[in-house]
Amino acid sequence: MRRRRISLLDIGLDANFDAAMSFIQSTLVNINIHYGEPVVDIDFVRSRDPDTVLTAFTASCDVLHVMAHGDYVAASPTFSSSDEKTHVSLEQLGEAAADRGRGISTGAILADGCKTGTGAWQKAVRDCLHGDVTYIGTSAQVGWYESTVFCSAFYSALLRNKGKGLTPAGQAQDAAKRAQEAYTLLTDRNCPYKVMTLSPSRWAKQAFQ
Repeated sequence: MRRRRISLLDIGLDANFDAAMSFIQSTLVNINIHYGEPVVDIDFVRSRDPDTVLTAFTASCDVLHVMAHGDYVAASPTFSSSDEKTHVSLEQLGEAAADRGRGISTGAILADGCKTGTGAWQKAVRDCLHGDVTYIGTSAQVGWYESTVFCSAFYSALLRNKGKGLTPAGQAQDAAKRAQEAYTLLTDRNCPYKVMTLSPSRWAKQAFQ
């Protein structure tokens, strides 16, 4: 099995986000133990430092999993912490990444916050992309329970086989659809996590060429 790299970025910075991230890390570690050798490398970042956060956003990986509140501040979709001391707007992220000449470079983005699947979020994310990605956002309010149910199914599906014949984005899309079905089966509710393919905007193509 090809080893995947998963970046976990906690911007929420409170006990609930910590509990959810700890659960996800445990799930990934257990999957590694099941195969008898590491099949996934985990990069975990919990920070307020702007440079550290930007580096985490633009690091190459198979899945970029961002856990935070999904807000809409000053006309720009924004990841924020519970105490409101940390804000990362996608507009600022795109501009900062352009200064470095490198946008978000990953197979999939899991925006694990409230209402991150809206049109405004999709548009803002496209300005930050280095290439096509599978984007997983939400259509409703989500919390610790919704996150852990969906993510345990998502990562289990993502790492269930070698993924031959599929790109990292394709593997993530297949896993997300399976996780949606599992979520509905387990909870008898519609899954709030939505999956789509996003391409870089014209601005991003020029900024990151």
